Amino acid sequence: MTPAGQGTLFASWEALAQLSPGARLVRGETAVASVFPHWAPLNNAVAIGAPDPAEAATVFTAAGVAEWAFWVSSPATAFAAPDTVSRVAGCKRDTTTLIMTAELRPCLRVHDGIVRTSIASATRAGDEPVPVDELGEPDGVPGLAGWVHVVDGRAVAGAWSHRHGSDCGVYAVGTHPAWRRRGIGSALVEHVLAEARRAGARTASLQSTPMGLSLYTALGFTAVGRYEEWIAS
Repeated sequence: MTPAGQGTLFASWEALAQLSPGARLVRGETAVASVFPHWAPLNNAVAIGAPDPAEAATVFTAAGVAEWAFWVSSPATAFAAPDTVSRVAGCKRDTTTLIMTAELRPCLRVHDGIVRTSIASATRAGDEPVPVDELGEPDGVPGLAGWVHVVDGRAVAGAWSHRHGSDCGVYAVGTHPAWRRRGIGSALVEHVLAEARRAGARTASLQSTPMGLSLYTALGFTAVGRYEEWIAS
């Protein structure tokens, strides 16, 4: 069974590929590969059926990408649950993310200080405060949006979203360490969800790390599966 939100995830990678030279989504028989020669964190392949990374390895090698992750979907809904597979040829076990979904409720609120921007600026804001005058314009790719939370003239948290049909995927949520535990990330994500509902989305999907789990749970997300991530060794 296809994991919830997977179609939105693949569509978001296709949208992001329009912003990065040489990037593309490759749909193979055993995996769907997100190939980004100039954007390392997005080099991922999702197993389709039995976890065989050989086809994905060929795709990444041809693109000159040496480091990439292979995702195996699982019905488990807890980080501590046993792995679905104990071995993936040529790979070593890395991290786990929970697949989470939510219904977009009418009570979702928009917040002051949230600004649309470029994906590059949204990504940067999760790592370092970005002065408002350095924020890029929105990229203009249909369905794709970068967001930042601005405090005292600087963007201190970022995320991007992609609307695919009636679902909104939320990705790369990050808050600068000095600004965490202040509700800034929560306000950012709620705003993104509220705007997605206003634009016609009725559900949302994302992948959560252990750090983000409480934030997403408080906003109504529930775990429906997980990705067990392996990296090429």
